[in-house]
Amino acid sequence: MVFHDHPDPNEREFDRSLRPTSFAEFVGQEQLRDNLGIAIQAARGREEPLDHVLLCGPPGLGKTTLAHLIALGMATDLVITSGPALGAPRDLAGTLTRLQRNQVLFIDEIHRLPKVLEEYLYSAMEDHAIDVVLDQGPGGRSVRLGVQPFTLVGATTREGLLSAPFRSRFGIVERLEPYPAEEIQQILTRAAARLGIGLPAAPARLLAERSRGTPRMALRILRRVRDLAQVRELQEIDVAVATEGLDRLRIDGLGLEEVDRRVLRALTQRGDAIGLKTLAAMVDEAEDTLEDVLEPHLIRTGLLARTPRGRVATPRAYEHLGVTPGSSPQSGELPFS
Repeated sequence: MVFHDHPDPNEREFDRSLRPTSFAEFVGQEQLRDNLGIAIQAARGREEPLDHVLLCGPPGLGKTTLAHLIALGMATDLVITSGPALGAPRDLAGTLTRLQRNQVLFIDEIHRLPKVLEEYLYSAMEDHAIDVVLDQGPGGRSVRLGVQPFTLVGATTREGLLSAPFRSRFGIVERLEPYPAEEIQQILTRAAARLGIGLPAAPARLLAERSRGTPRMALRILRRVRDLAQVRELQEIDVAVATEGLDRLRIDGLGLEEVDRRVLRALTQRGDAIGLKTLAAMVDEAEDTLEDVLEPHLIRTGLLARTPRGRVATPRAYEHLGVTPGSSPQSGELPFS
């Protein structure tokens, strides 16, 4: 059973239709899966909770899915919350004191947990107890409450924002990497079967190559292309429909969306290094989104580089946009295939 502090209907749909139900069904991240499998088997053999787990990596690579699989592997329940949802000690105290023995608590975006709550978790993670302050001020009183032994699974896109003492309390630290196209293709093929639509190898490969190594993006694209095939009254997604779907989503040959191209246009228009704050303002995106979601793919594809002076567009970025240094790309000249 899964308990959501903040239920998300889209997430529940994802659970029902596409999420793997075992480690055997989870495609990719082979070493990570093996390590978690061994740790789970050993913990169950000792009849102990699994060590606390920290999952690091860019968004959309399966951290939430792994949290579900950890709970399934431990034959226990999963309680889900997020760093931004826990704003005060009382929020976290309520969640911790409701946990049952061996349950798994998943905190997404754990790097956004307030520092005071990081410290609050120390005693819960190690001593299975928390100190609840009853009164403020010099004469303030506190009471110690017991917490059942549990496993904390934290997910973060920015491991460096966690304090060293907090990171050190995780017995298992694993990092997820972007998937190669072959593994994304496997994910898409399996998901298409669950969605009731045919997906031959050629269109599956095309969609995989445009998914920037991210299962979440691949599945989002698949849903929209499935919609197009359904409207066209097709029983399977062919290359023509896949291509049309990608064009409609404005996803080009390198997996770039319009927001990515806005970043590149901003860099090529300036022709010089731009700081993160300035770049975020120019493209009207949050700095966290720019740094955690957009930049990693642009860097991997050799379109953006970080320098001591700021972000710069590479020669490949100018080539991809079809412009020369010193000129500005026009919106109608952007590549989509």
